Amino acid sequence: MKKFINKIDDIVTEVIEGLVLANPEILSNIPDSKVITRKSINKNKVALISGGGSGHEPAHAGFVGTGMLDAAVFGEIFTSPGPDRIYDAIKTVVGKPGGLILVKNYTGDVMNFEIAADMAKDEGINLETVIINDDIALENSTSTTGKRGIIGTIFVHKIAGAAAEAGLNLQEVKRIAQKAIDNIASFGVSLSGCTVPASGKPGLIVPDGEMEVGLGIHGEPGLHREKQKTADESAEIIMQHIDQYLNLKKGDEVGLIVNGLGGTPMMELNILARKAIKILQAKEIKIIKSFVGNYMTAIDMVGFSFSVIKLDAELKKFLKAKVVTTAMVGME
Repeated sequence: MKKFINKIDDIVTEVIEGLVLANPEILSNIPDSKVITRKSINKNKVALISGGGSGHEPAHAGFVGTGMLDAAVFGEIFTSPGPDRIYDAIKTVVGKPGGLILVKNYTGDVMNFEIAADMAKDEGINLETVIINDDIALENSTSTTGKRGIIGTIFVHKIAGAAAEAGLNLQEVKRIAQKAIDNIASFGVSLSGCTVPASGKPGLIVPDGEMEVGLGIHGEPGLHREKQKTADESAEIIMQHIDQYLNLKKGDEVGLIVNGLGGTPMMELNILARKAIKILQAKEIKIIKSFVGNYMTAIDMVGFSFSVIKLDAELKKFLKAKVVTTAMVGME
């Protein structure tokens, strides 16, 4: 294993320290709690809290800031944060308008965020939760607890964050977040596994000339393995799955994320984006906003995922709203 780290036990702490030191105008952290918050906490709006295991950077701390999250909670690598840590985040950022907890659908995350929410509710804090489950590769699987939360999570952070920033109340922000979730489809493929520093070797070996199809974000195998395709062929396969799931039609408006899993160069992501956009344009589907880059990674995995959200006027407005975070800036 060749990585630029110090002690394995210090990785998460040093990631947090580096993020805050490099972005002091946007980010702060709760000492000894592995929680990053906005530099300026506004308790007069609905607060958004998310998080999960580390190893997915820039998610989730990269999306803390104006128009997105108020706090991101770090677990160890690919491990859910404990309830006490999540509770610290809730207590720090949630005021009278309440808070919305955005949880990716993984058993540990769902359990620990629910425990923390119950702890906070017992103290009279007004909280709601949504579960993000955008991974359509698992739509018909009977071996999991349902669809996983993967890259489409970023669409939910963006849209719900903009709704909260606009001053909507907690029930409205939750409704809009859930509407976003219901209109997202995501799907990923990879050419390699990732190396968790504590193990020192790839958790998954993908032979030359093959690729994993329908994988998540923790270095797990895909739904099946097949002969490696070209960029265009890979894009076509994924967009076909997404198109069928969302039932896209001429005139629809969408947002698109072409997401790298940590080990795929921007050169290749842009080649994939080119094909995904051409496929949508050929169907006369209007792309309101596209994002190309690393947004939800799996440490150093060579792979990518597409996520598409079908938009109505309300979702479009909040997708395009102003945002200032370390990993996403601009729009409108």
